Amino acid sequence: MRSSRPYKSPIAAMLWSLVLPGFGQLYNKDYLIGIILLGLEFLINLNSHLNIVLVSTFNGDIHGAHQSVNYSWGLFYPSIYGFAIWHAYNSARSNNNRLEGKAVENRTYLSGFFIGLVIGMDFGLVWHDSTFIKPVPFLDYPVFNGLLFGLIVGITGYLMEKKLYRKWKRYGS
Repeated sequence: MRSSRPYKSPIAAMLWSLVLPGFGQLYNKDYLIGIILLGLEFLINLNSHLNIVLVSTFNGDIHGAHQSVNYSWGLFYPSIYGFAIWHAYNSARSNNNRLEGKAVENRTYLSGFFIGLVIGMDFGLVWHDSTFIKPVPFLDYPVFNGLLFGLIVGITGYLMEKKLYRKWKRYGS
């Protein structure tokens, strides 16, 4: 890695990847992985018909959303999305530690949240058509259900990671 890289905000890197997977890596000047993630995002987005599903969802066309989505490709999207955000955040933190002369930590941050986010989004995407969800109509859409479950499982993963890290730190390292 280059040592001449200036300070990078981990939050800004994370938000850039939230906008589009790969943008956070470009912000961090990790050009190769950024371009790969952008290419994967476009490939998965086109083959899963995600934009059509989003338009149908926001127009209230539940039948159109169900008919448009290609789940075989759609299940890859949360993984690319979660990894891009996680990597951008941790890469910026690592870069800043090197700039400050600190040892680069072996620890990564927010891993529990992003693993939970990916699992929850995949679970919500597959499970959106369940009879359990019928009483809450907006959850019948693949996008909303995936986001809801992603956030719930992501926050649970974050809390579990935080608790386990405290125990690990307290009982030995």
